[in-house]
Amino acid sequence: MLDIKNYWVIEIAGVEVWITESIFNTWIIMAILITIAIIARIKLRNFKEIPTGFQNLIEAGVELFDDIVTGAMGNKLSYVAPWFFMVFVFVFSSSLFSAFGLRAPTADFATTFALSMVTFLMMIFMGLRHRKGKFLKSLFEPNFVFFPINLIGELAKPVSLSFRLFGNVLSGTIILTLWYALTPRIFQIGIPAAFHAFFDAVIGFLQTYIFVIISLMYIKEAADG
Repeated sequence: MLDIKNYWVIEIAGVEVWITESIFNTWIIMAILITIAIIARIKLRNFKEIPTGFQNLIEAGVELFDDIVTGAMGNKLSYVAPWFFMVFVFVFSSSLFSAFGLRAPTADFATTFALSMVTFLMMIFMGLRHRKGKFLKSLFEPNFVFFPINLIGELAKPVSLSFRLFGNVLSGTIILTLWYALTPRIFQIGIPAAFHAFFDAVIGFLQTYIFVIISLMYIKEAADG
């Protein structure tokens, strides 16, 4: 449940690179999402001014997410929407595919921490881009003696963000694993479907939404002060 399987070890320039179950599953999910994106792009070649059918569905989804980002960030910072749309789709897909026996990459802290570190780096970049010296000055407010506390507060953001997503996804994985391992086979028919619907779909969606919204708030706070 807690151990991550290691499939292969590749040596590159004397450095061992471990291809773990999380990395391999991430590649699978990426391949599926890229395939879907290519199919969607092919279907949207004949773009219509008045959308119908598949085009209408895609546009509605993109516009809904764009409205969420714009509402949270404002028009000035809404250009980050494409990145967080990708994050949303990947994280939510990770939860959904676990219903088909694929261990969610987000049940691995390395995955959630990597995503959180991107948010942290974007936060620093946006703060420097939009506030320049004022962003760095904020670390010394209201007095320079508060710098260590302010710095720890900033460094804690990606850690807390990653642990929140990791903990919630892993808890669902553990509960489902225990159910399959400890219950008679008769109770593994039908009942697990309800658990998967709750943990993988409902909780997966909520945790994905929370991860994205908190990330947006961190970036907005850094950029606007």
